[in-house]
Amino acid sequence: MAKNLKIIFFGTPDFAVPALKLLTDSGCQIDAVFTQPDKPIGRKQFLSPSPIKLKAESLKLKVFQPKTLKDDQVFEDFKNLNPDICVIAAYGKMIPKKYLDVPIYGFINIHPSLLPKYRGPSPIQMAILNGERETGVTIMVVDEEMDHGKIVSSIKYQISSDKNYKEIEVDLAKLGAKLLIETLPEYINGNIKPIEQIHEQATYTKLLTREDGRIDWHKSARETYDQIRALNPEPGTWTTWKDKIINIKKAWLADGKINIQTIQIEGKKEMAFQEFLNGHPDLTVSELK
Repeated sequence: MAKNLKIIFFGTPDFAVPALKLLTDSGCQIDAVFTQPDKPIGRKQFLSPSPIKLKAESLKLKVFQPKTLKDDQVFEDFKNLNPDICVIAAYGKMIPKKYLDVPIYGFINIHPSLLPKYRGPSPIQMAILNGERETGVTIMVVDEEMDHGKIVSSIKYQISSDKNYKEIEVDLAKLGAKLLIETLPEYINGNIKPIEQIHEQATYTKLLTREDGRIDWHKSARETYDQIRALNPEPGTWTTWKDKIINIKKAWLADGKINIQTIQIEGKKEMAFQEFLNGHPDLTVSELK
């Protein structure tokens, strides 16, 4: 690793943590970390720092949490850091062009799909929803368009049907961090020439909403199972029963049939589905809407 490089890291959720940790463990100079502002969570709306902020503070790194990158003072603060390269892992905001032009080696991004497939904010979840058996991680050069830049390196990952979204995300985060550490020095030294994506083959994802989690019981057991493992814990999967919302938390697939493991009825705690059935032995699928 080119340890004299001045690196600025942009990231927010758990997915970004392994990359930041591995960069620092490898002796890289992280001059600053940019992450999203603290967000209110829970009923009492307490402000909660992002996972990357917590990791950066534990590493005693300087943290910036701008509400917008369009603020002139934020840009001046960034420019004055004089970075050689910037690394992005699920930061959550588009980077304006004037930022892209500052570092000598530009910005590179860790994206959890095999680009140009699954550009956008939910590549892992959409891969699971679509029944994919393979995805991966791509290191790409950042340009002005979303996940559009040239590919620096990529690695494939086999999607296990036994793993849910969060488990797969953990795997891909670790895989992406390792790929970054292997790729960065080769990229800086000019041994890797980034290649253009085949843009005609691009597919796109969207921000998934609560409505995307509604179960359609006319779909196959496989599709329903993939929906449950893709959309939990957020935005969640659900159905209705006697005008009550039943959140379906976990399930498994056996012999072509969906087996619900845990649920949470609105206003109540999470419980085993079998416990619920014991109290409602006459329940039929036709009652679920």
